[in-house]
Amino acid sequence: MNLKPSFFDGKLKERIPHDDSQAAEQLAIKLTSYFPVIVSRPIVFVCIGTDRSTGDSLGPLIGTLLEEKNIPSFFIYGTLDDPIHAVNLAEKLKEIKEKHFHPFIIGIDACLGRVKNVGMIEIGDGPVKPGAGVNKELPPVGNIHITGIVNVSGFMEFFVLQNTRLNLVLKIAKTITNGIYKASVLYSKNSEKPNYNWQKESTQSK
Repeated sequence: MNLKPSFFDGKLKERIPHDDSQAAEQLAIKLTSYFPVIVSRPIVFVCIGTDRSTGDSLGPLIGTLLEEKNIPSFFIYGTLDDPIHAVNLAEKLKEIKEKHFHPFIIGIDACLGRVKNVGMIEIGDGPVKPGAGVNKELPPVGNIHITGIVNVSGFMEFFVLQNTRLNLVLKIAKTITNGIYKASVLYSKNSEKPNYNWQKESTQSK
């Protein structure tokens, strides 16, 4: 859980409303623009959070939804069944780097922010910093990051996380999942150029 979007100030980022009709498509196009040119480089999504806190369950929800879609192009870590959280984060990152040679990592986490930004999805350059919202020192994760702003920061963050509406978290999770699925169609590991015919191939993402 990140405290607020200001952690990424000064770095390239984009905000997308989760309920925008084109949110998944926008996220997919932006995400593929970050992908490495070398298509053999493994792309790894690290979905951070815990199902013990509603607000902090965004990451493992996304991980579970992605796992159900069985996307062969990407590697997914962090699900409701096997979450990545404060206790095991360092160990999991070590495992990922031992298993995958020079992985391109996308860190995914929930975030607290300003009232006007609740419900926004952020994607940007640089890592996500898990634990910032509850004053924990954890290793940064990712070459780039995707975060969902699930509630308001500034006061009693732990209590806010515990009382965040699951309905909003699930909606954000579904939008991000669909965006990642569409990105997997855009980006083919067998081609140096993305395939932009995702409209014809993404019916199962609805």
